[in-house]
Amino acid sequence: MNQVHLEFLSSPEWALTLQEEVLPWVQEAGDLGDDVLELGPGPGLTTDLLSRRVARLTAVELDPALAGALRERLSGTNVTVVNADATGSGLAGERFSSVVCFSMLHHVPSVPDQDLVFAEAYRALRPGGRFLRTDALDIEATRQLHVGDVFLPLPPSTLGDRLEAAGFGEVVIETTDHRLRFTARKV
Repeated sequence: MNQVHLEFLSSPEWALTLQEEVLPWVQEAGDLGDDVLELGPGPGLTTDLLSRRVARLTAVELDPALAGALRERLSGTNVTVVNADATGSGLAGERFSSVVCFSMLHHVPSVPDQDLVFAEAYRALRPGGRFLRTDALDIEATRQLHVGDVFLPLPPSTLGDRLEAAGFGEVVIETTDHRLRFTARKV
């Protein structure tokens, strides 16, 4: 992730976006349950919001420096931070009540790897558990923020089929002018 993008994900502007756009949608989607897995928390502003709303939260972060800083900052809380790859975390299967992912999947470098993230979310969920995700759409402003980064947005037109191929049902996909979000259930 480039430095400008990383700084943005730690900024008051991003915190406000999470508070005004993302969190209301998560709350509208319903109870996340007692044991939540967050994929790709980055600097952890989403982790902070989630940790106040769930009993247990496990955050899987690929970048060792980000994972270490987040682990240190949240030591002694209800959050466990794991430095691992979201395509294969090594965490127990059928453990989590929900899996969430906020603005991370477009950083996964290939469609097959993105599909592995879907498969890992499915594997980690309990039967009936839900996968919730928000991400950026492919628009010019978002492309500019990702100069020098991996930026592989997920096309809404193929997303439902890809989630169903991973085993999910009850897929609901919504878009705004700049954001994509979905919920899906492990059936």
